[in-house]
Amino acid sequence: MNEANIPPVQLTHDSKFKFDCHEGLSCFTTCCRGINITLTPYDIIRLKNRMQITSDEFLAVYTVPQMLQKTDLPVVTLKLLDDERESCPFVREDGCIIYSDRPTTCRYYPLGVGSLSNKEQQSQGFYFFVNEPHCLGFEEDREWTVDEWRKDQGVDVYDEMNAEWTDLIVRKRSIPSNIRLTEKTKNMFFTASYDIDRFRRFVFESSFLDLYSIDKQMVEKIREDEIELLKFGFRWLKWLLFKEGDFQMNEAAVEARRQKMNSQSQA
Repeated sequence: MNEANIPPVQLTHDSKFKFDCHEGLSCFTTCCRGINITLTPYDIIRLKNRMQITSDEFLAVYTVPQMLQKTDLPVVTLKLLDDERESCPFVREDGCIIYSDRPTTCRYYPLGVGSLSNKEQQSQGFYFFVNEPHCLGFEEDREWTVDEWRKDQGVDVYDEMNAEWTDLIVRKRSIPSNIRLTEKTKNMFFTASYDIDRFRRFVFESSFLDLYSIDKQMVEKIREDEIELLKFGFRWLKWLLFKEGDFQMNEAAVEARRQKMNSQSQA
């Protein structure tokens, strides 16, 4: 039977496994080649700040746009080098040069994580081993529970930062595939998720704050803190996609804008 057709065995938060990765293993950094890594919104913030560039610059240089299967939502994957091994752009023979800011998927390795709609299953967790025969880390004696591994690798913080965004994707996946998003909505999802610097300009330099009634304290908070801006973007996307949440439209501003657009189209 082909290993690719074997369903993953569910691991929970308390499941135990043995694993360790270090330079002494002959397979060291092999897992950083020929990979497919979907980047999360918090990944982008950590990485673009590490590189000291803007989010749109990072997206242009280091990512490839994709459409997430069964969701009609745009995501990005890490752009690999055009070398024989299809290497991660941040890996060297002696390891990762951005290790403390590495993406969520790298932090989880050798585990994968499943997204589940069942609340009981979500509370237990659904993790599985990324089955790569070349990995010698499983032959090491160091033992972990899944939760111990997540905390040690810092992925629990990443999961917390991306929780609302992940929930949006899980919910969108459950909607019938024939219900499609407009290109404008998909662009807004991409911007609020990934291009935090562009999203900041959208919020503060467009009519956004006129069209929505946003508390002044929240406005100042998202102006000063890009993490708060990211979380704000997730909440806005929830309203945009599912019309849920505490966003209130400024009806007078909406009507004024509608009249302006009508007059422009008739001119």
